[in-house]
Parts: sequence; C-alpha cells; structure tokens
Amino acid sequence: MIYPMNKIRILNIDILSTTKTELLTLLNKGVLVTPNVDHLVKLQKDKEFYEVYRKADWVVCDSNIVCRASKLLKEPLPEAIPGSSFFTEYYMYHKDDPACRIFLLGAAEGIAEKAMRNINSKVGRDIVVGAHSPSFGFEKNESECKDLVSMVNESGATVLLVGVGAPKQEKWIMKYKDFMPGINLFMALGATIDFEAGTLKRAPETWRKLGLEWLYRFIKEPKRLFKRYFIAILS
Repeated sequence: MIYPMNKIRILNIDILSTTKTELLTLLNKGVLVTPNVDHLVKLQKDKEFYEVYRKADWVVCDSNIVCRASKLLKEPLPEAIPGSSFFTEYYMYHKDDPACRIFLLGAAEGIAEKAMRNINSKVGRDIVVGAHSPSFGFEKNESECKDLVSMVNESGATVLLVGVGAPKQEKWIMKYKDFMPGINLFMALGATIDFEAGTLKRAPETWRKLGLEWLYRFIKEPKRLFKRYFIAILS
C-alpha cells in the first residue's frame, strides 16, 4: 500500500511533505525519486524525465537548498531527506526484516560489490543479496539491460537501488520495472553506492546542516560537477 500524503508544489513537480521518520515507517513499495536542485533544472527541459517524476510514487526532497527555499511557501517542507544518508537508515531499519533483500545496481566496476560487503557486515546478515556495476552506456544496450533484469530477478531481491546518476537511473527504472515482479521498491539514489563503499565521502555534518553539501562535493570533484552545478543551472 502506498499511503496518501500532503504534497508541496515546487516549479513543475509535487514533493511529498514528509519526515524521515514517517518515510521509514511507510516506505514499502513503489518508485522513490529524490529531487535536488540539479533535478529541478533538468525537469524544466527534459519531458521524459518529467514524465518519470509524474509517475513516481515517492517524490522526496533530497536538498537542503530546496527545503529552505520552500520556507517561502505557505506550507513549507518539514525537512530535507538526503537519499544517501536515508538509505543507510533504511537498511538499518529493516536489518531484522527477512523480507527486505536489496540489490545494488550502479557505480564503477567493483564498487557495488564493495558496498554490498560493507552493508552486510554492518547489518550482520546478507541483506544485500546482489550487486553489479553496469558498463558505461549500458542503458543504450538492450541486451545488457535484459541481462541486468534477469540478474535482479534471479537474486531474489525485493528492493532495487539504482545509482547511475540522474536522469539515467530514473528513466531506466521506469522503463524496466514491470519486468521485475519480485521488486517491491525501486530507489533512484545517485552516488549512494559510492558512499556505502567508502569510495566517496559525504560532507561533514556542519556543511550538511548549512545546506552546503553540494559545495563540498564540488570541491572534491570540480571537473565532473562544474557543468551540473553551474552551466546547467545558469543556462
């Protein structure tokens, strides 16, 4: 069951007005997407991406910047729920739930497997039942996509986290989700696999509280993120 919640309209999308505690309690099936500033910019120009968002079951604010901007509205968002930290809390919340079996799809070669080992060690059981890092440009290779679907289905997973960057991950989920009947919950969560593997560090808590995690990540990866944070937003 997907529970009804109040929604806050920001630009052209409706974002759920929810807290992390409420989301942990209710999130059990459907498609989860987590908009940030970069997503909001892309959603103004990419119709296919917009349609994916429109069909998603859980649209949850990932960004402190977006959350703070919502304070100008009559009904602001209660809090930001960054997907990368939320996922950690999600699997710890379900650590004793045998029905929660996760597959990690994304990141560079070998990183998904490392994240799987880290998570299972932390949880104390094999809550992550499969992990795979697809090839670059995999989404354009129908044969590889079919192999990925088979891999997920054969793993026995009930939760699929796809972390290959937006809007690729959201579009891939929406295109192939109906071919994975055993998956109850699909999560599009960007760099989360890298964070769990320890190959990418999250911003210190002080930066996060100030809503500057984006700046911390830019400082760490300026070449990769310059276009996302400056060119795309200003164009």
